[in-house]
Amino acid sequence: MSAADSRRAPAVRAVIFDIGRVIVRINISRSFASFGTPLGLSAHEVLSAIENDPLWKDWQEGRVSPHAWHQHIANRFHSPLDFDGFCETWARALEPETILKDDLFVQLARRARLALLSNTDPIHVARMERDFSFLRHFPVRVYSCTIGAVKPSPKIYRHALSELGVTPQESLYIDDIPAFVEAARQIGMRGFHFTGPDSLDAELAGLGLLTE
Repeated sequence: MSAADSRRAPAVRAVIFDIGRVIVRINISRSFASFGTPLGLSAHEVLSAIENDPLWKDWQEGRVSPHAWHQHIANRFHSPLDFDGFCETWARALEPETILKDDLFVQLARRARLALLSNTDPIHVARMERDFSFLRHFPVRVYSCTIGAVKPSPKIYRHALSELGVTPQESLYIDDIPAFVEAARQIGMRGFHFTGPDSLDAELAGLGLLTE
């Protein structure tokens, strides 16, 4: 976007964040290593298998219950974990120390509405809602497993915009996956590819969203 186009564009009234690898650190080894042990698979081999599983999209879009998912994964990887142990292990991928800090969200909330937009599942949602204090800054939380759509479907972006009460041009979407940023841009949203806090701060300051 040129400087002239930027001046003509509507002001950003809403900032929408992805969660994993933007706000919350993801550590696959903390979770999936134990699933792979019975079959001699690495954590990343387990992740690849799960992401290519026929039920993966149904799980992320809320059509598979946590109990059914536990049974499916236990059968596939010969896991001995009971349901509670499975949920604890599955959620361990979410590291407790966040990438972005509360101060940023406090500043942004003075000038824009905030939302979360994430491809995620009921077990991770329950853990985040229980353990992560940053969620209190986000009155709008759009989870794929709740609305039945995953990125890059336009449906999930439009749902967030509707909840926020803004047009696509009035929103900024932040994600670490370029294809998901591009999907947001395709429906008229501003998009920012997250590579770290410093470049994000510069982008937000340039849009006038951070206070001095």
